[in-house]
Amino acid sequence: MKQKNKVAATTNWPLTILLIAGCLTVIFPLYMAIVIAFKKPTEMTNDIAGALSLPKSWSLENFAEAMRVTDFWHSLGYSVMITVATVVLAILLHSLAGYAIGRSMAKNKFYKFSYLYIVSGMFVPFAILMMPLVKQTAQMGVDNWFGVILCYLVFYMPMNVMLYTGYLKNIPIALEEAAFVDGATTWQTYWKVIFPIMGPMHATVAVLTALGTWNDVMTPLVIMSGTGANTLPLAQLTFQTQFGTNYNLAFASYLLALLPILIFYLVCQKQIINGVVNGAVK
Repeated sequence: MKQKNKVAATTNWPLTILLIAGCLTVIFPLYMAIVIAFKKPTEMTNDIAGALSLPKSWSLENFAEAMRVTDFWHSLGYSVMITVATVVLAILLHSLAGYAIGRSMAKNKFYKFSYLYIVSGMFVPFAILMMPLVKQTAQMGVDNWFGVILCYLVFYMPMNVMLYTGYLKNIPIALEEAAFVDGATTWQTYWKVIFPIMGPMHATVAVLTALGTWNDVMTPLVIMSGTGANTLPLAQLTFQTQFGTNYNLAFASYLLALLPILIFYLVCQKQIINGVVNGAVK
């Protein structure tokens, strides 16, 4: 027994050290963001001790100023609108595509090719698409928030379709056959039988799509630039100038932008692991 306990203790040390290192990589930047957000500009120093020290007086002045500079409520409205629209449309459209492909790719080579073609979009870097997108959205007259939503639906389609297709492999086809016997059409079978069953995957897709959409800077920057409409990440660029960065206001603004998506993640976190595990391709 003693030897087994010694072996177990020895093998657990590397895992413990790895977990501690992982926690520090998350906690330390968050600690720095909170401390700097509450500090006054006069308390900012170049030495490590001064940077790590707590504020002399905790004040919300930086948060109030950050909200004023970024026109917080206006920018928040655009971020929420774009994120919600993208998530809802992604769940509806990408789940439909995943269902059509997942149930037909084994019998029809066209659907197999469609699946490979869509998934291959994950390997195309945004830098290659950036300039063509700017020109195309301008020519089509969608160089605004609507064009940003369309781009997001295309960008997240490969990953979402792959997740939905993999998740469908865990749903017995006998459920659909029973619905057909009862007189249901393919459309009714999908919405009344398959769509509700894919709840964990809907939550996973919603969180992954929302995180990417909420934090993205480049797509709104290249498409919505000059329209007067800003998302929160785009508005936060005002803190970075050619000559420096106002870190106090910047970190205060980052924390304000973090709260809505963090709450959304906490609400959906129970469904995420089930969705990812069940959606893995076996």
